[in-house]
Amino acid sequence: MEVQQFYYDNKIVRKFIVATLFWGVIGMTVGLLLAFMFLFPNLTEGISWLSFGRLRPLHTNAVIFAFVGNAIFAGVYYSTQRLLKARMWKDWLSNFNFWGWQLIIVGAAITLPLGYTTSKEYAELEWPFDIAIALVWVAFGANLIGTILKRRQRHLYVAIWFYLGTFVTVAVLHIVNSIELPVSALKSYSVYAGVQDALVQWWYGHNAVAFFLTTPFLGLMYYFVPKAANRPVYSYRLSIVHFWSLIFIYIWAGPHHLLYSALPDWAQNLGVAFSIMLIAPSWGGMINGLLTLRGAWDKVRTDPVLKFMVVAITGYGMATFEGPMLSLKNVNAIAHFSDWVIAHVHVGALAWNGFLTFGMIYWLIPKLFKTKLWSTKLANVHFWVGTLGIILYALPMYVAGFEQALMWKEFKPDGNLTYTFLDTLNAIIPMYWMRAIGGSMFVVGALIGVYNVIMTARAGSKVVDELAEAAPLLKVSKKRTSKEGYHTWLERRPVKLTIFATIAILIGGMVQIIPSLMVDDYVPAISSVKPYTPLELEGRDIYIRESCNACHSQMIRPFRSEVERYDWTNDKQYSKSGEFVYDHPFLWGSKRTGPDLHRIGKKYSDIWHFNHFYDPQTTSSGSIMPSYRWLIKDELDKSKTEDKMRAMQTLGVPYSDEEIARAQQSMSEQGEAIEKNLYTDPDFAKTYEDDKQQAQKNGDEFIEMRNREVVALIAYLQRLGTDIKVKNAEDTALNQNN
Repeated sequence: MEVQQFYYDNKIVRKFIVATLFWGVIGMTVGLLLAFMFLFPNLTEGISWLSFGRLRPLHTNAVIFAFVGNAIFAGVYYSTQRLLKARMWKDWLSNFNFWGWQLIIVGAAITLPLGYTTSKEYAELEWPFDIAIALVWVAFGANLIGTILKRRQRHLYVAIWFYLGTFVTVAVLHIVNSIELPVSALKSYSVYAGVQDALVQWWYGHNAVAFFLTTPFLGLMYYFVPKAANRPVYSYRLSIVHFWSLIFIYIWAGPHHLLYSALPDWAQNLGVAFSIMLIAPSWGGMINGLLTLRGAWDKVRTDPVLKFMVVAITGYGMATFEGPMLSLKNVNAIAHFSDWVIAHVHVGALAWNGFLTFGMIYWLIPKLFKTKLWSTKLANVHFWVGTLGIILYALPMYVAGFEQALMWKEFKPDGNLTYTFLDTLNAIIPMYWMRAIGGSMFVVGALIGVYNVIMTARAGSKVVDELAEAAPLLKVSKKRTSKEGYHTWLERRPVKLTIFATIAILIGGMVQIIPSLMVDDYVPAISSVKPYTPLELEGRDIYIRESCNACHSQMIRPFRSEVERYDWTNDKQYSKSGEFVYDHPFLWGSKRTGPDLHRIGKKYSDIWHFNHFYDPQTTSSGSIMPSYRWLIKDELDKSKTEDKMRAMQTLGVPYSDEEIARAQQSMSEQGEAIEKNLYTDPDFAKTYEDDKQQAQKNGDEFIEMRNREVVALIAYLQRLGTDIKVKNAEDTALNQNN
């Protein structure tokens, strides 16, 4: 039989491992800084690009797409070549994938701290980066599929199924969610509005977790766990059921992030039903992974690689049991918006993704550098420090979540709420201290791992392409033989398998998304809801720029405790879907570090908001909100207001041409009115006049308060929730007249 010699590309694997560790340390360090900012809110006072709102999306993007993303590519490029007995299809595509991905990460690291964000969770990067991500991802997929087509191994192993499912689904999710209308080089608006935008975003957001943080790692699990344990995968049949049921069911579960929101009930209930079903395939995968180690438990006790992998698979099982439980409406009513969700997310991120990555790297590095791991003892130290760090991180956040939920909902015998929002915040500060300690331990463990990897590499030889040989793939009939199982036949038909996987993931997406976009009465109209004024629109963009939605929700759920706490008028109204029809993008939020703002309009005076941005602790004693003094000093950029309004007009917001033409005048008038309101505070008036006189004396340019960013943001906040109050007032007057 003819045998062909070829070389595996190990250098691309080494590049992605280096990038994984480099970005991992950066992403985790930023996360640790954020944890300490809960304890010391003014830790980066006065530095806009180091504010919590700017750094939070940087942390999530760095950990998800830089750390985990590079780990995925490293593992896929190593395992795919060996499973298919072929070098990657095109070296230039491999390098384009690597350098393109790193440039996108660098771009994110620059633009997110500067405030260029769409505000959409896990999809914050602006439209040029969305295009770049699509191009790099397609290059990765083309390289993967090209390698499959030239393979020397007839049947596709289970890991390859998961890689193909990941490629197809992430491409669909990213493209659909990233449809936006550009306004400038780094500013765009989502084409979806309000409820539709929320549904599309969390269809993407949940499945970004499913198909970026889960399915590719399951593929890596199916390859690296058997390799590290030197055992075959426990059950081939279970892997088939695991793959197809997981990719079909997962895509339906996104609406469970929007329970009790303004999303229609049928969509919420659909998300709940499929989320509960997810337990079966998820735990099937966990069982398959853990039972692969049968007969190798003695090795687990001594091998740090397997220790990392066991904890990773266990973390996957915990997270995938908890996720469906959190989608139950009675549980979600307690957990949503609380720190319980933060604990849940980090069990998955730190244990499943983090530890499987470290285990994979500890296994790979000695093979790439043709040496032994420099220090098994250090690897064990890394394991135990990291494991304790996960526990100290997660457990306090669970306690904090329960405490928040119970305190938020507690009433006195007289019918009033027992605790203010600040009371609930101050009660969980000790848990934030424990989280910071746990996070510090995890980062220390990661640094130990990086040191161990560097020393291993230095002790080894230079990474070179690895010589391999295999028989060429002989052509056989594409027809299924009488003795051949259907799935066995499908495993040698990669195109058909990919088509079937695509159909499986498209069904759920189409059922959920198409009705929201096509059915006119999906969102009942409210006649009193009007578009934002030009100044309010600019203020909303500042709100987005500072990622205020990372700490404040804009969604009052239909609970007595929430309408009592957040709708301060006598109306006691929860949020309605028709209130968000002009919101591109939606800003419902997913975490309440601060109170909900959907009915904040007119609750406080303009000067209260001004002082709150200058020094939050003076208006809200005990607040952990940092100061935003640059908003008070910086001039509002009004040069693109008309372009923004025209973009909104294109998206269906009913701005007239006349309103656009007089946008500058409208902003000046509304800004002047707010400036006059600020003058009612003698302290403000004196300070402001002193600053003006000093500027004139020094010959410096003085920016009128009406033209500063803080005024636009105040205008936006004072608008929130006022439209529905107008409608309620009209209804009351009509009923009285009748």
